[in-house]
Amino acid sequence: MLKLKLNQNVLECGTDEAGRGCLAGPVTAAAVILPDDFKNQILNDSKQLSEAKRQKLKPLLEDCSLSYGVTHIFMEEIDKINILNASVLAMQKAIAQLSPQPEHIIVDGNKFKPYHNIPHTCVIKGDGKFLNIAAASVLAKTYRDEFMEKIHEEFPMYNWKKNKGYPTKEHREAIRKYGITKYHRKSFRLLPEQLTIDF
Repeated sequence: MLKLKLNQNVLECGTDEAGRGCLAGPVTAAAVILPDDFKNQILNDSKQLSEAKRQKLKPLLEDCSLSYGVTHIFMEEIDKINILNASVLAMQKAIAQLSPQPEHIIVDGNKFKPYHNIPHTCVIKGDGKFLNIAAASVLAKTYRDEFMEKIHEEFPMYNWKKNKGYPTKEHREAIRKYGITKYHRKSFRLLPEQLTIDF
């Protein structure tokens, strides 16, 4: 089982994002404060879990957490401020939804910006080390997947239901054939290049 949190004696939230490397759709972040007695043997980095396990964990995390927040930052904003800034903004907006506010923030990865004078620590691969970051990674992923499945109905030719907006061969071929939609990130460097790059 992962460790619950980094700092045992303070009210700490974990935060993570999903969809940073996508060609379409929002970047989605979650922030979660778990109770000190929280335990779960299955919870891990969302990328290590099957879709069925993530779906099973989602309501459990929503019920068990002291507080959680989830935010989408959409394509227009990503195009304006770039994907890295959009990822940080999404995490900060998710933290803003927490009540009570945390005394410490742990962030998956190595990039964050100070938020309201609350101390933070960046943890590389933190979603595989701490339960509160893993919980945030599962909520960010499941909420984003739901959004991508919804917009799939509007543009089924890109198969977002399956690829969730990531640059798969099928997604790249659909862009080549049909062009881009209002859900594609127009500033993403991968978009013009992706037609010639093999991932």
